[in-house]
Amino acid sequence: MKIGILTLPLHTNYGGILQAYALQTILERMGHEVIVLNRDRNVYSPKHQQILSYILYLIKKYCLGRKVSPFKSAKRKNIEREEREQYMSVFLNKYIHTYKIRNLVKDVPKNLEAFVVGSDQVWRHKYFTRLFKSRIENAYLKFCKDENVKRISYAASFGTEEWEYTEDETKECARLLGLFDAVSVREKSGVILCSEKLARNDAKRVLDPTMLLSQKDYIKIVDNAEMPKSSGNLMCYVLDDNTNIQALINRIAIEKNWIPFIANSKVNDKKLPNKERIQPPVERWLRGFMDAEFVVTDSFHACVFSILFHKPFIVIGNKNRGYSRFESLLKLFGLEKRLIEDVSQFELSMLNPISDDAYKKLDDYRKNSMDFLNKALTD
Repeated sequence: MKIGILTLPLHTNYGGILQAYALQTILERMGHEVIVLNRDRNVYSPKHQQILSYILYLIKKYCLGRKVSPFKSAKRKNIEREEREQYMSVFLNKYIHTYKIRNLVKDVPKNLEAFVVGSDQVWRHKYFTRLFKSRIENAYLKFCKDENVKRISYAASFGTEEWEYTEDETKECARLLGLFDAVSVREKSGVILCSEKLARNDAKRVLDPTMLLSQKDYIKIVDNAEMPKSSGNLMCYVLDDNTNIQALINRIAIEKNWIPFIANSKVNDKKLPNKERIQPPVERWLRGFMDAEFVVTDSFHACVFSILFHKPFIVIGNKNRGYSRFESLLKLFGLEKRLIEDVSQFELSMLNPISDDAYKKLDDYRKNSMDFLNKALTD
């Protein structure tokens, strides 16, 4: 079967890239032909539009005296983005069968026999509409007019337990979700939202696709890249860093005599020179979990990979990025005590290894998730 995966556009987010890779890999192992729909993120600006933008820049800076970022042409923006994402592009070209599109309504290939929507926060309103430059209804396959196409969601996430759609969007998305052959979500709160807001009482809860692959699958990727050992053994993957988190990292390092190492760049910090914003390779990030004695993070997928690699961790919950995701994942494995809202809640007992009972649950959850996917594709 020819399957198209609809997820959030792939850029510098390690978890976003690896969940797409994992879902593609699982579907291919089932014997399907798979592509991942990925938005072309190059900036295309007509000459007259660029001239107008430059004039507005001059007015703001010299006439109104505002502090504005240096003017950059569309070509310059594309060059800098490609530089920041150079290692991500290598991984995508090597491992993921991306199909670039500029417009979901016009550019999606017509020969697909099935769509799988998910995972990641593909049903989070602010993320999908901003990253795809498209209405939220297209996250529910409104662009697909073929009635014979199989429609499935796998581990789709709203990212939050709060409802973010307008009344009209809710009505239309409920109609569209009613056309799906099978519905699954990643969080317990997602099951509730599907039932209460979108009239699907049969939504199943499944694992994030990254957890369908084994630790060995990811180690193979690292080995293929011949990635050298990390520079320390206290892995720090923090998306929204601050002085309090740094103080916590230093405290843990001193307590256990561990060497901290940073697993990512400040890729979104526009104040930094572009060369300092280059995101390290995916293989380097994965290698970090192999070498870590402990992980400090505020990332959902860093929690996932800590579990996959049997590494103790602590996560500082990030409400702006979707707090319910952390609660839902950690409760599955009985690890909710490793989630804190503030560094002041940290306790030394959190440095202890994780019980084997948590890891034993993974096999059962993995089987149930695979059963859902197999049944959805064959029924």
